[in-house]
Amino acid sequence: MNKYRYLVDFDTDKIETEYHDVIIIGSGIAGVYTALEISSRYNIAILTKETIDISNSVLAQGGIAVSLDKEDSPELHFNDTIYAGAGLCDEKSVWVLVNEAAENIDKLCKYGANFDKNNQEELSLTREGAHSKNRIIHSGDTTGKEVCDKLISVVKTRSNVKIKERTFAVDLIVENGRCKGVIAFDEDKSTYRIYLSQVVVCATGGFGQLYHNTTNPEVATGDGVCLAYRAGAELMDLEFVQFHPTVLFHPQNKSFLISEAVRGEGAILRNINNERFMPRYHELNELAPRDVVSRAIFEEMKRTGSDHVYLDITFKDKEHLENRFPNIYKTCLGYGIDMSRDFIPVAPAEHYCMGGIRTDVFGRTNIEGFYACGEAACNGIHGANRLASNSLLEGLVFGRKIGDEVSSLMSDKTKSDVKLSLRYESGRKSGDEDINHIIDDIKSTMTENVGIIRNKDGLLHAKARIDKYCEAFEERKSVNIKDLELQNMLLLSKLVIESSLEREESRGAHYRTDFDRTDNVKWKRNIIRKKA
Repeated sequence: MNKYRYLVDFDTDKIETEYHDVIIIGSGIAGVYTALEISSRYNIAILTKETIDISNSVLAQGGIAVSLDKEDSPELHFNDTIYAGAGLCDEKSVWVLVNEAAENIDKLCKYGANFDKNNQEELSLTREGAHSKNRIIHSGDTTGKEVCDKLISVVKTRSNVKIKERTFAVDLIVENGRCKGVIAFDEDKSTYRIYLSQVVVCATGGFGQLYHNTTNPEVATGDGVCLAYRAGAELMDLEFVQFHPTVLFHPQNKSFLISEAVRGEGAILRNINNERFMPRYHELNELAPRDVVSRAIFEEMKRTGSDHVYLDITFKDKEHLENRFPNIYKTCLGYGIDMSRDFIPVAPAEHYCMGGIRTDVFGRTNIEGFYACGEAACNGIHGANRLASNSLLEGLVFGRKIGDEVSSLMSDKTKSDVKLSLRYESGRKSGDEDINHIIDDIKSTMTENVGIIRNKDGLLHAKARIDKYCEAFEERKSVNIKDLELQNMLLLSKLVIESSLEREESRGAHYRTDFDRTDNVKWKRNIIRKKA
């Protein structure tokens, strides 16, 4: 998968080209907030694969972590993040996150985001897994949608920001170590276009679609991480893939998240024999770190011969549940489950990728002019396992830092600084294989062998299968979005498997039955560089 630099053939002298000071790829909280934090003096284009309202961020339910309570502090938030990250967090990045949380939440409120309040009209705080204090602010159980809706409404009023919907970012254009722009596919016109810029920011989210059951939307195929890798950007910690413990398990829906905040309100987990089991696995019970709870559920399902467990919050009255979790209550009711009377059938599903494009605390990568933030990036905040409700916060804190950095960097730049004349021909041929069948097989391979529980034999089996596909499709010409997504899914699957094989220990979300202990001496970071 390293033979070809670009996914498509092109000639910049023959493709329609447009210039923007800054290109932002992705329209989740990280991308849109970054656009708002860049000086209005600069022309910005947001490229989004679908419509601007489709992203991982929109689906986030629980809330945003911030230490506001008088009994809480950034230090305690720091400690909880480090604990959940299983010894692999970058402490400098985490300090930035927790110390700059409150000021970004204040700014978010000024943009119009409405969060739930208590009787004293203060922001209402709840608790989620591995948090030692109540510090999760929320808007019912649709916090991501509330935040994204408000930020999108504001960015649409900015005359310096152009939103390019249904625009698939295919590859970065890099010359002499500097990013000069993006080649993108206009999905409505079925044509390619070059976007030149001084700065490109990648905020494309994760890659949950490598797995059968995921809380991620269909657009989450890891395109940003892959275009970065092909351009020579360093990646990091791809083996750490977080599975959310409690996702609705129903014949018609295995992707709807049952927020961790439900357990924060006291819900308990029961196996199919009606037995509470978390006390056998961890002292924090249902509020243990996500990797612990997911593995516990996996073991209980295996022990009882079941494909799910139950979440029980029936001790709360209907009125409380309807008010606190309106979306979850309504959705469950639509599937015949009244959570005030019925146990909710749940099972783990892929949820979040701790690894991604390697950056520093300012979002800088090893490619000049190329930045990354949000789930697509990896600056070491989450370590081996993300602390609940740190993801939206990450998009805010580091989106703002990129905004400040870019605004300063751009101060003495002009449009004439970006010039490009590039032609790329690969000689690849079109094919007629069943793409949907192959994508389904990739998901099966990853789910069965590179999921919650792993071992060398399973990883080697997955590697052989993915390598076979990589070899077969390396010469295939991409003619549509499905082709492009397939190439990215194959590349990313290969890299995740190789990283998982290399880490011969169990740490956080990466659990290997053949190395079930954590090696605190040998391992720190797992940096992935493109092979020559």
